[in-house]
Amino acid sequence: MATRLRTAHTADLDPDELRAARALLDEAFAGDYDDEEWEHGLGGMHVLVSDERGLAAHGSVIQRRVRYRKRWLRVGYVEGVGVRPDVRRQGLGGRVMGEIERIIEGAYDLGALSASDEGIPLYEARGWQLWSGRLCALGPHGVVRLRGEEGCTFVRPAAVGELKPKHKLVFDWRDGDVL
Repeated sequence: MATRLRTAHTADLDPDELRAARALLDEAFAGDYDDEEWEHGLGGMHVLVSDERGLAAHGSVIQRRVRYRKRWLRVGYVEGVGVRPDVRRQGLGGRVMGEIERIIEGAYDLGALSASDEGIPLYEARGWQLWSGRLCALGPHGVVRLRGEEGCTFVRPAAVGELKPKHKLVFDWRDGDVL
């Protein structure tokens, strides 16, 4: 099967490409992918893998901020990684992640993502590390602990180097599901 990988900013995707990406994610997550999750993945770089049937895989990386100790870091936050069900286990998720990792390593202090149960083996195999420390968000009323994200958030140190989980990560606030 011949595939083509394309990397483009949200602004460079036409409405049909955005609709195809959203439809792919709806199918990949069996209808469990909502509008807030879709919004979280916009405004950054998208990695699209196409085959003769159309869009086969997608992922995006957007910028967030996280406070680690006394420093705010630029985080390449991974969103919307999905593969069309009929082409799973053929390396397309790895191709998407390879390009996302290239972007993170070239532009960010750190990579981060919140993994689904199905995605964990992919991220672990690629060297992403489960964050064992505390996770928080800086909300309208101060720092809020994100207990629901602990145990499924992975990091990939880039320019920042190694992080120690004895220090919490405090993410910037966003509407909906905070992480």
